[in-house]
Amino acid sequence: MFQFLGSAHRTCDGVSRRNFLQVGAFGAGLTLAGALRAQAAKKDASADKPTKLKSAIFVYLGGGPSHMDMYDPKPDAPAEYRGEFSAINTAVPGVQLSEHFPLQAKMMNKLAVVRSLISVDEHSDSLVTTGYPDRVNTIASHPSFGAVVSKVRGDQSGAVPPFVSLRGMSRGTEPGFLGVAHRPFTPGGPGNANLKLAQGVSADRLDDRKALLGAFDDMRRDLDSTGTVRGMDSYTDKAIEMVTGGVVRNALDLKKEDEKTRERYKGIENFLTARRLVEAGVGFVTLSYGGWDTHGDNFKTLKRQLPVLDKAITNVVQDLHDRGLGDDVVLFVAGEFGRTPKVNNNAGRDHWSPVMSALVAGGGLKMGQAVGASTARGERPKDNPITVPQLLATMYRAIGIDPGQTFPNGSGRPMYVLDDRESVKELQG
Repeated sequence: MFQFLGSAHRTCDGVSRRNFLQVGAFGAGLTLAGALRAQAAKKDASADKPTKLKSAIFVYLGGGPSHMDMYDPKPDAPAEYRGEFSAINTAVPGVQLSEHFPLQAKMMNKLAVVRSLISVDEHSDSLVTTGYPDRVNTIASHPSFGAVVSKVRGDQSGAVPPFVSLRGMSRGTEPGFLGVAHRPFTPGGPGNANLKLAQGVSADRLDDRKALLGAFDDMRRDLDSTGTVRGMDSYTDKAIEMVTGGVVRNALDLKKEDEKTRERYKGIENFLTARRLVEAGVGFVTLSYGGWDTHGDNFKTLKRQLPVLDKAITNVVQDLHDRGLGDDVVLFVAGEFGRTPKVNNNAGRDHWSPVMSALVAGGGLKMGQAVGASTARGERPKDNPITVPQLLATMYRAIGIDPGQTFPNGSGRPMYVLDDRESVKELQG
């Protein structure tokens, strides 16, 4: 078995962000086969018509980033609320960001920040990836954004997986009731080795292994009444061809980029990988950066992390625009909640769900603005309260997916992608 490793960040609830996805003899092939199988099932006459598909990149800031020290500074608030950082002006008059976001400030006309986002108090990215909190998903098992993309896109995604997670099979990437065919492809960590033939394995030998595994799968099919076990059928063959064919492998090979570009992304290579994957046609890519559970030493941690995040976001956004993809890829950046407006005795900020901020870019949405506002001390929405599902509904529509469509859950009951699916009108282009 091969293992794909996720992030190792740990939050205050004691839950490790290192998760494991174990896959069979052909690594990514089995996961991709499931996606291909679902794609073929949805093929219809319209699939023959050329359609320009849009993609999305989600940057998850696990642990809950401080809204007031990033995208919603309060320079006029008392010091115990304002914190240690100054606010700086941006290219958009009247919109300020943290002093540690100078690069984003310069390109604010290509960005939008949402400052009146309401969350829930839980250490899980379930809400920001599915639109439902963990307490609901424990029972209802709603699919993640990427899984919905996988389900909807069908054969349109061609020779690439519709859903890639660069942070492993962590919470918030699950396919839920859509089934294992819509789990993400996770090429992180040592899994990259699965994108080429193992040392000493020729193409003929690979064919022999496929035939042997196929024989085992024939037997497993007979034993499996749930339909979960699907073996080496024609879809698995396509999945292996996808891996050996080179589209995904080439996207993950950062040596294909010029040296100057690789230097710009030094230390933040996952962001370059995400950009290359959407260029290759992947419908949804998720990645993470940093640890944001700053109950203590909030400012010390953010001084280190914010400049790196600033560089990463601006690199991706500018690259997409330079390649003519500014309207074809939507980027959104968020954590699970904000942090307490008042600094605690450990120079930290604690969990704060009444309001948080998120960043959005591209996708044909309206940029160059701050949507909504929080109160003078950053305690709750001052106006225009926006729910996380409403922001997700906006993201879905930006890439051409209707959040009002339904899929049957495990009991056959039709379930909406999102129950709360009103778009954020200020972002609509």
